[in-house]
Amino acid sequence: MLTDYLNAALRRAHYEILPDDQTFYGEIPDFDGVYANAATLEDCRTELAEVLEEWILFRVSRNLPLPVVDGLELKIKEVA
Repeated sequence: MLTDYLNAALRRAHYEILPDDQTFYGEIPDFDGVYANAATLEDCRTELAEVLEEWILFRVSRNLPLPVVDGLELKIKEVA
């Protein structure tokens, strides 16, 4: 489930080449603060995936909601 969620979120990513330095910038809509910048598109994708994972872990640790992506919803269940 987690892998499906990560992949679905990454499929939503938008990338562009920045005109100032010709580096690649990527971000995922609805995932505030999840962005990356790198010299190559592949490096940008890799960095974006790492940032996304850390962002999800942070939100889970704070019991914050996560966006629904392609019908996939990660919910935190309270364990006694």
